[in-house]
Amino acid sequence: MPHFHLGDDSLITAKIPETDFPLPKLGTADLHGPIGLDEHGLEPRGLVRWNYEVPELQQHALRRGDGAFSKHGVLTANTGARTGRSPKDKFIVRDKVSENTVWWGDVNQPCTPELFNKMLGHVEWFLSNRDELYVQDLFCGADQNHRISLRVVTETAWHAAFARTLFIRPTARELVQHEPEYTILHAPHLLADPDSIDGIDSNAFILLSLEHKIVLIGGTQYAGEIKKAIFSIMNYLLPESGQLPMHCSCNTTGENTAIFFGLSGTGKTTLSTDPNRRLVGDDEHGWTDRGIFNFEGGCYAKLINLNEEDEPAIFATTRMPGTIMENVILKSNGIPDFTDNSLTANTRAAYPLEYIENREANGMAGHPQNIVLLTCDAFGVLPPISELTPEQAAYHFISGYTAKVAGTEMNINQPTATFSACYGAPFMPRHPGVYAELLSGKIAQHHSQCWLLNTGWIAGGATQSSRIKIQWTRALLNSALTGQLDNVEYTVDPLFGFSIPQTCPGIPSEILNPRDTWDNPQDYDRQAQELATMFNENFKQFIGDTAEPICSAGPQ
Repeated sequence: MPHFHLGDDSLITAKIPETDFPLPKLGTADLHGPIGLDEHGLEPRGLVRWNYEVPELQQHALRRGDGAFSKHGVLTANTGARTGRSPKDKFIVRDKVSENTVWWGDVNQPCTPELFNKMLGHVEWFLSNRDELYVQDLFCGADQNHRISLRVVTETAWHAAFARTLFIRPTARELVQHEPEYTILHAPHLLADPDSIDGIDSNAFILLSLEHKIVLIGGTQYAGEIKKAIFSIMNYLLPESGQLPMHCSCNTTGENTAIFFGLSGTGKTTLSTDPNRRLVGDDEHGWTDRGIFNFEGGCYAKLINLNEEDEPAIFATTRMPGTIMENVILKSNGIPDFTDNSLTANTRAAYPLEYIENREANGMAGHPQNIVLLTCDAFGVLPPISELTPEQAAYHFISGYTAKVAGTEMNINQPTATFSACYGAPFMPRHPGVYAELLSGKIAQHHSQCWLLNTGWIAGGATQSSRIKIQWTRALLNSALTGQLDNVEYTVDPLFGFSIPQTCPGIPSEILNPRDTWDNPQDYDRQAQELATMFNENFKQFIGDTAEPICSAGPQ
């Protein structure tokens, strides 16, 4: 059965006119380096499609019934039952390489080498017996001093197109010399049997072996698992050389660079796509002695309730051939309905960075003058913006407080308060203190100004009010980045300790202090104390391995 859904259950079969495809052809089809698939234990019985470019891959996806084209020639795919990440099905092999370097627990779940080898055998057999395989040889990391070469082997053309879109595409000259350091074996239609395989809990599995440098993905068609697996690898590797990997977006003017920490749905992509600043990247970066570099060659934006007025740059990409939309409902005229969440609220678009006109072409920027920690506060306690000391910034970085937005993960249907260490715990294999220490050191060295930006709710929280207007959030952010908040009056919050500006150009002053927005200030005080207690309880797990000034920077 085709893995797509249209409003009238019809299939739009129009081909993409080659002249309308915005990116130049690289001429990489059928090219590859000296490392064959036999090196990965594969003996393909069918055809192998090496390094096809996106237009070809999308035509293959259409032929195989894995998607449909919108009116604008944009491939739309359906990921089936799994429309978000499956964190409970992700494991790291516990072996001599990972034993003493991975922070084991509920997030970094261990599995045995025996289980990995068993599943590797299943995946090798499954992929070897497909009628077609799609191979993409790519890079992760714009900084050539810190990039890794990777290979994605998949049974589905649209996932190959996704990988090619999200990572950095080699030239033909680079490709013939490409030797993958890490390999993803991607078998979305291979369902595991938890009743017969000890250590597997569902039909899906994501297994990472740092020793063998292989990721196995099976039983889930959600494309985000591919990119997050590679990010986990980068987040493991970079600290070994003293570099900081970050789950963040980044933009720059050339002279002024800002990074934005935050989980999915907090506004990283939206806020970093600014017509007055060049986009470096929207999700994962490294901070080295040279500055900031993007891991990716594309963006992976949430589309739910997307509109052209609020997010014109992202909206434009949804009408550009080469973009891939996930779980978006197409109306009978082939136009996407971004308000339709019948499949999931986690509707997505993957598009190359080249589709953002105002971007930093080399994927690199200088050391950041501003660090913005994004949170989506469902309780209505945190102010729309506040200034943090370096110690407070490190505290909130380790805490990673936000709300999981509906649809971002399986079985999350309502905004739910959560803490995710380093704003990306599922992709951070090492202890959070490792990343926090690196961040603190770089803030001190480069005198970065730090902000906490609440893109969630005030005025009684999620049950009593609407989310903060994006226009207000943008105005607050722009004022911070341009220095307009440097000389205004501030008030120190007596419980959380951060500094709240009392005025901001273009913003009603009454929204800046959340307590003033509640009908009953005593209700605010009670809710604030509950949130402070949650912060303190969560942070207890980090106290033994975290510097005392950071531990003391939380709620009092």
